[in-house]
Amino acid sequence: MVKIVITGFRGTGKTSVGRELAHRLSLLFYDTDTLIEEKEGTLIPEIFRVHGEAYFRACERAAIARLSSVRDAVIATGGGAILDAANVEHLRRGAHVFLLTADSDIIAERTAPGTRPPLTDLPLHDEIEHLLGQRMPAYIRAADFCIDTGSESVGRVCDAIMRHLSGRGISDDDRREGLSLLQRLPVPPGDMQELERIVESGSLTRICGIVGNPCMHSRSPVMYNRLFAHYELPWFYTFLEWGDLSEVIRLADHLDFRGLSITIPFKQEVIRHLDEISEDAAAIGAVNTVVRCGGRMYGYNTDWVGVREPVRHLRGSRALILGAGGVAAAAVYALHDLEMEVTVMNRTPERARLMAERFGCRWMPWGEFDPDGIDLIINATSVGMEPDTGTPLKRHQLREGMTVFDLVYTPPQTPLLRLAEEAGCTPIPGTDLFVHQACEQFRLFTGIEAAPGFVRGLII
Repeated sequence: MVKIVITGFRGTGKTSVGRELAHRLSLLFYDTDTLIEEKEGTLIPEIFRVHGEAYFRACERAAIARLSSVRDAVIATGGGAILDAANVEHLRRGAHVFLLTADSDIIAERTAPGTRPPLTDLPLHDEIEHLLGQRMPAYIRAADFCIDTGSESVGRVCDAIMRHLSGRGISDDDRREGLSLLQRLPVPPGDMQELERIVESGSLTRICGIVGNPCMHSRSPVMYNRLFAHYELPWFYTFLEWGDLSEVIRLADHLDFRGLSITIPFKQEVIRHLDEISEDAAAIGAVNTVVRCGGRMYGYNTDWVGVREPVRHLRGSRALILGAGGVAAAAVYALHDLEMEVTVMNRTPERARLMAERFGCRWMPWGEFDPDGIDLIINATSVGMEPDTGTPLKRHQLREGMTVFDLVYTPPQTPLLRLAEEAGCTPIPGTDLFVHQACEQFRLFTGIEAAPGFVRGLII
């Protein structure tokens, strides 16, 4: 059984391509706009005019939900639908998703004059530019493959999709070179067999992996492969432990990897390999998530989301961050987003001073703080990480009622968290960071919003 979803901004050719592709493959064709019109008994411009966009989006959600279990079909759906995470989950189940793109000038030429009502008060070209800027991140998250239709006919776009479907999306040269690189990695035997099967068979399975040195201890492969299975995604996640990041990037290019989780020591180095990075990653100066689409590489940082979400209820509090490395930078960024008063403390005072100047917060030498002036302490050092049994603070430096968040998550209960409990503090384990950053990373990889409680159950 096969389910193919064609999406993209209006004017990129999704309906024409979807209809032709369904004809070639002898599959049923569904166009969500047509389904809406049939159910409502009127055309979409009239639905917009009489009921407004919100009503149309509700109709769209209902139509897409009905298609969730459909197989042996091609589905064309509008670009606005992809902004809704529930729609993405329904569309992605068991599907291969193709995003059609074109530049704004071509879209304006194809859609003027059009019957679709405007979504803003802007002139047509300006509206297209504005909406593309808003929607493109969501489009990239929700797609398996990206195809530029700007200078291509419907037939040639269908040819490109058919090449992917027939296992010829990767050239023979790329396949050989990619396998040669892959076989140099210390990948577990079971993973290697599956990767070789995917590559040699031309499978449409999307490959992701964790990149680090070391990273073989990571729980990410187990967690992500369980997530992929739950959401019926034909994807596979593995270990990419290697000392040379450039070689891993070459591997990802040759074998058309979809997503990479970046860990120590590559979070800064990876930036020079990317085509675009998000605003938060640029501010933090580190990337831990890479998404590939249409030959381009996009970088993001989800560590700060992992810090923010467990302490969101403490907005406006006074916080102390221990450490001045990359994770500490993500923590400062997260706490500023929650309007907290932040102080950085590090054993090397100069590093604390530099970070404080960079983010516009306070700093102090190690140990020179009054616990009565602090509501939240975040340990962004590696002290307490297995096999270390130390703690960055002493009992007298903790105050009853304080919240202590240890970003170390191996072991789940660190020496600092045990000390915090003894002092009557509220402890937050590093597992919370791992879970929340993983939810955001999974959303960036797939467009699907997985519940933190569900993800937590996959790793415990």
